[in-house]
Amino acid sequence: MARAENKTEAGGTARMVAALAKALREQQGLSQEQLGKLIGYTAAAISAMETCAQPASDQMLVKLEEVLGGGLGVFEKARALMRLEKYPARFRGFSELEAEAVTICSYETLVVDGLFQTEEYARALIGGGYPPVSEQKREELVEARLARKVLFDREPTPLIELILEESVLRRPFVSWEIHRGQLRSLAEDARRDNVCVQVLSLERGLRGTYAGARGPMKHVETEDHQHVVYLEVEDQGILVSDPGEVSQLAHRYAKIRAQALSPDESLGLIEKLAGEER
Repeated sequence: MARAENKTEAGGTARMVAALAKALREQQGLSQEQLGKLIGYTAAAISAMETCAQPASDQMLVKLEEVLGGGLGVFEKARALMRLEKYPARFRGFSELEAEAVTICSYETLVVDGLFQTEEYARALIGGGYPPVSEQKREELVEARLARKVLFDREPTPLIELILEESVLRRPFVSWEIHRGQLRSLAEDARRDNVCVQVLSLERGLRGTYAGARGPMKHVETEDHQHVVYLEVEDQGILVSDPGEVSQLAHRYAKIRAQALSPDESLGLIEKLAGEER
């Protein structure tokens, strides 16, 4: 449902798309109802898009390009910018780096990394958070999160590593059915040639050394071979680019990876937990 506050919160790209779509619609002599019929939406949905009460979805942008784009590709180009605006502000800077990275290494302690999340898991996680978000905002965040999955098959193909605490594999959100679906999807991704998934076992802390105690991190190598670390705590995002600090965090990540189960052992554990009945 369109929300009045979205009109004031809409980003620059959403406003540009709204103004351009309205101008092109009127130029072609189409009413909101007529345009809606051409692209499969109601007149109310077109009105909401043009007023930014409900900015255009990725699917709507595709349809607008087909009907109003005129071969210029303006709505197609807007898709990536619109997805960027839907991310939380703290994540936008990192998302641009991630999109072009040649190496992406993540260590997660509480939830499955967003890049690997299924639609159902992401919706349950976002919808169950606090403070709560509107249904529309939840769906925007889910859509933006799922859009990141193009990285798995992007050319040039990036190397993607993920280390998960075993507790993440045992913590369900909303239902065990959603959780098992997430584990099955994680196992499928782990079998990709450019992906490595490892699990840091619960027993690691009993061995006296545990390098993951200071929390999650994402370490990327950019297309120009710079190294950056992204840290997120309590809705605060921090990009670390100082070479000395990045080096220290990279060494910590390497130690965590060395303490984790092997990729084959990790995949076996994920498959085992995915098959358990609850």
